Amino acid sequence: MKRGARTSFLWPLVPAALLGAGLLGAGLAEAQIALSKLTLAGKQVQSVNLYGAEYASQETLSALLNVSRDGGLLRVTGLGHTLLLPIDEDQQRATTDFNTVQLDTRRVQARAATLINGNVYLPLDTLARGLGAKYEPGNFRVAAPTLQGVSSRAGKDADRLVLDLSRDVEVIDEQRGANVVVTLRGLKGEPRKYTTRGAFVPRAEVTREKDNLQLTFPLTAASGVRVYKVVRPGSVRVVIDAGPGIVRTSPALLEHVTRPLIVLDPMRVEGAGRDVTLEVARRAAELLSGAGWQVRVTRDSASAMNLRTKLELARQSDVFLALDLGRLPGAKRSGVTVYEQSGQSSAQIINAIRAGNAPPYGTLVAGNAGGTRKLGELLRGELKGGGVAANQDTTSRVLTLREAPQAALLMELGWASNAEDLARLAVDRRLQAMANALARSVATYLTARANNNANLGAQGVAR
Repeated sequence: MKRGARTSFLWPLVPAALLGAGLLGAGLAEAQIALSKLTLAGKQVQSVNLYGAEYASQETLSALLNVSRDGGLLRVTGLGHTLLLPIDEDQQRATTDFNTVQLDTRRVQARAATLINGNVYLPLDTLARGLGAKYEPGNFRVAAPTLQGVSSRAGKDADRLVLDLSRDVEVIDEQRGANVVVTLRGLKGEPRKYTTRGAFVPRAEVTREKDNLQLTFPLTAASGVRVYKVVRPGSVRVVIDAGPGIVRTSPALLEHVTRPLIVLDPMRVEGAGRDVTLEVARRAAELLSGAGWQVRVTRDSASAMNLRTKLELARQSDVFLALDLGRLPGAKRSGVTVYEQSGQSSAQIINAIRAGNAPPYGTLVAGNAGGTRKLGELLRGELKGGGVAANQDTTSRVLTLREAPQAALLMELGWASNAEDLARLAVDRRLQAMANALARSVATYLTARANNNANLGAQGVAR
């Protein structure tokens, strides 16, 4: 074979000279093998011309394909295809089309793989034929992967999204606050919003992020998510299942974002007639639990947690709400009051974080006064919308509120010594309005907090 520009031993000078010496040392004539340049999927690499056919090493191709060896057989997977190539140690025979190879489910006659100095080399024309790539000597091109379609299916306890791709790409799924973000590396496609009939994944959106496509959809606090690929000859599907029927696998730290703990602590008030604090707590808990939030109530009508257990629960909480009736001998007070906590916690790390000395992701450990203030504003606004006027104040006398690391409030539903307050609390509609206000304000606060933490996480480390 005559050497031209592509078969010169002078590119690159040092590696080619070294490899050329090794090849010649193996007893190959210079006319039968030469080094050349190859553009592989847009990148410059080195290839070998062997008996007039162009080959690339397993190591070189590993950037594009997965190649595994089982004895005398190579399994090549990638771009949605699976190829089986025999390894023929007779290099000249390997470069002929007398060999049988399997391209997906088809068996054809084509060049086989071979060994050079003990390293596996693969024929580029055979690879292109099996992978649907375009090949000419010195240039191996693969079509850019594209998103061909998005479909959905509603299920009883989980919904499904299916992405059809033209070929295989790397897929990374992350849980960012109340959303799941699935990144498809290097995928081409048009940004678009989708609406589904599912109860758990009602909508999804495809957006472009630099060279990648991202699929984003909301995930309820009670739902898990599972992402996997189905790769068949000539087709690749990314399947996403989400809903309460999928086991949650989030890291423990992420649980504070995606599945926060809400603690409702209704105080028992003797001599007030109806147990109104428990009734409001129960109704609010039912609304929140029904929406997928994790809620604990510290007592029922028959039993209550002791102080130690209640404090342990408060220290794990993301929202702590104490419900009480005002009771101070001789006090002539009335109405609903929402108290924000003031004073120091017994945990120094919480005090340090609240003072502004927060380590990275410190807001997942403890919140500052802003979170409690925001929740208080939301609660008073929801109460007003339900026809219940509420005052604002601060308190430092409630131990459980001081120990709660995140947002914590005390809500006085009225005063036990005020006949008008007790009469109002005997009206079922007022109790329901209070429960609605509690549930809505907590859900709004936690959703906003999750999204803020997701933005922080997106700038840092992906799951």
